[in-house]
Amino acid sequence: MRVATIDIGTNSVLLLVAERRGAELFPLVERSTITRLGQDVDRTRRLHPEAVERTLACLNDYARIIQSHGVDAVACVATSASRDASGAETFVARAREVLGVAPAVISGQREAELTFAGALVGLGLDGPVAIQDVGGGSTELVLGEAGAGGVRVIEAVSLDVGSVRMTERFLGTDPPTSSQLAELRGAVRVELAKAPRIPRGTVWVGIAGTITTLAAIDQELIPYDAGRVHGSRLECERIGQLTDKLAGLPLEQRRRVPGLEPKRADVIVAGACIAHEVLLRSDAASLVVSDRGVRWGVAQELAGLGGSGASSVHDNFVLPNHSSHET
Repeated sequence: MRVATIDIGTNSVLLLVAERRGAELFPLVERSTITRLGQDVDRTRRLHPEAVERTLACLNDYARIIQSHGVDAVACVATSASRDASGAETFVARAREVLGVAPAVISGQREAELTFAGALVGLGLDGPVAIQDVGGGSTELVLGEAGAGGVRVIEAVSLDVGSVRMTERFLGTDPPTSSQLAELRGAVRVELAKAPRIPRGTVWVGIAGTITTLAAIDQELIPYDAGRVHGSRLECERIGQLTDKLAGLPLEQRRRVPGLEPKRADVIVAGACIAHEVLLRSDAASLVVSDRGVRWGVAQELAGLGGSGASSVHDNFVLPNHSSHET
């Protein structure tokens, strides 16, 4: 069985085409495209027309890829920017014309559950696990258990701090000033205080673009190599060092840092600050990096391999006998 899943985030749109072989999923295609759907959403609470067009163009490309791979089912989810913006219904309707399936605008709780199920695929962890998912508009923290019998979510929280949102709120100069960074970190700590404390001894896993980019910078990966990133480890102290280094560079110099995708350079400082503060609050020495997340959690469910233990995505999938429309 082949499945395709799309995760429409605040900063990027992610595609997975995977095939079930026995009790495992094997990736056939993975794509990540920065479209910045959340542009100005924190300020205007509306989707920016240019951001919508960029995202629809990306979805049109993904639809062609999906059709060329003969998949059996397709599902698409949308997260923080689509949750927060008025008028998102119009975007969802247009996306359905492109994909043949309407993106499901999922809650922060549901996002956290899918994150947990997807992030742990292929890591071989056993015991208590905490996941941090620093997105463009929000950050999900999930505590759960992993083992041979599957995964179980114990507690999950979605916080309104993300790399795009916090950049737009606090980092008004290039490079950011020390006072701006301090204010940003203070705001992150206020939000983190709303989250449950993670017990000591819990293994931390970090996913999504901020964390995988920090891992790529740490390893100076050109081009990006998911195989070397997935399962690698980042020390809390090293994340702090990378954050300070990136914050001290003007944007143009940041864009040339090995391992950093140029389109992410303007929001990586805020994202790195959030990731660092999460570990500092929990007194964690390091985290395991996962290159997987929501799209993998959805794929697990579509392929009948279990998942988060939450409601199924099967009411939001389509057999791929639809036609794609140009946007």
